[in-house]
This record gives sequence, C-alpha cells and structure tokens, in this order.
Amino acid sequence: METANILPYVNHLSRRDGMGAKAGFWNFLAKRYARMSISDMDSYEFKLEKTREYFNSESEVFEFGCGTGSTAILHSPFVQSILAVDFSPKMIEIAHSKLSEHQVSNVTFEQTDIDSLPDGHGPFDVVMGMSILHLLDDKDAVLARVTDLLKPGGVFISSTACIGGAGGLLRGSLKTGGALRLLPHIDFFTLDELLQSMRDAGLEVEYQWQPNDKAAAFIVARKPV
Repeated sequence: METANILPYVNHLSRRDGMGAKAGFWNFLAKRYARMSISDMDSYEFKLEKTREYFNSESEVFEFGCGTGSTAILHSPFVQSILAVDFSPKMIEIAHSKLSEHQVSNVTFEQTDIDSLPDGHGPFDVVMGMSILHLLDDKDAVLARVTDLLKPGGVFISSTACIGGAGGLLRGSLKTGGALRLLPHIDFFTLDELLQSMRDAGLEVEYQWQPNDKAAAFIVARKPV
C-alpha cells in the first residue's frame, strides 16, 4: 500500500481497545470517540446490512471491542440478545448511557475483554469483532477463543485494517508510538495472513469485501457444524 493511502487508518486505530493496551489510553479517548463521525458511511451501512443477513429473531450475539456501543444498539432490533464488551470503563459508561437514550433492553454492556469473559457466557450464534483484530497482542489466540465461543455453524463477522504492506516510515512511526504508549499496539499483517489465521483457528471464510484495496477488510467466517 502507498503510505499516503494508509494515513487515514492512523486516526481510526485509536477507536478500539486492544487487549494489551492500558485502559487509561481508551478512557482518555472515549468522549472524543463518541463524538466522531463515521468517515465512510456508505461502507458502514453496507456492513450493517450484510451482517443482518446472518441474524434472526433468536440470534444470540457477542461483540468484543465494542467501544461506545453504537453498532450493537443499531443491531439490537434484529436479534434476541447482544452481549457487548470493551476493556475501557469510560467506553462502557458511554455505552450504558445510550441504552436509556435509545430505550434498548436486549443489549448488555460489560467492562471486560474476550479472554476474561466469565464462564457461563455463550455459545453464540454470531461473534463480532469490528476494527479490533489489528490492535490485539495475539490475534491468533483471540481467533481460537472466538471459535470456542461460537455454536457449530455460527459465524464470526469482522472488519479489520490489514496494513502489513505499510511503508517503512509509517510502520516505524506507528511502532514507536505504540512503544511510547502514544498509540495502541498495532499488529502489521496482510489480508492473506489474516485469512490464513482464521483458517488456522478452524473457521471457514465464506465472504469477504473491501470497498477498495486500501480499506478495511470485512470478513464473514463460519465455524463448521
């Protein structure tokens, strides 16, 4: 990818909690993030509609790295229940305020992450991880956890910035920012590497889409029956 075309991701990288990042970084960003507009509304709405093709009125859904909860709330009329989690207490505080504002009763927000999810949750029909996999310390371990949390035949739906081809200058800047805690940890991998990681976790990729080759990859992967 050309460096100039990667730069829009830098702002986006601050939107979701990586498991290895400290909550303080995301608490500091929470109010600002809640006010940010979506940069590509057409793509966002397409992903919402495509995701709903995998929902029904009995679907039990889990979302990790939910941020301030807007996506979960938008999906709530189409499912039985959604459990949405984020590492940042400030993000979850804002998400809780949206429940009352939108009068939503079938979404539960919890401050935790996918690795720390207490026993008794799941299995789920759908797991969602939106704008989160590239911020994880160990995406392969998390993908294995996703597979464990899915029912046989269930689907994992994700949208991920695959920036393994980023230029050396930008890559160095982002890594330095992560080391100094100015930016979250960022994992550099290509789309092909992400797809292989999903297969290695036991998931079968059945749909993938990008509005262009510089955009985040939207992927649906199914756990075999």
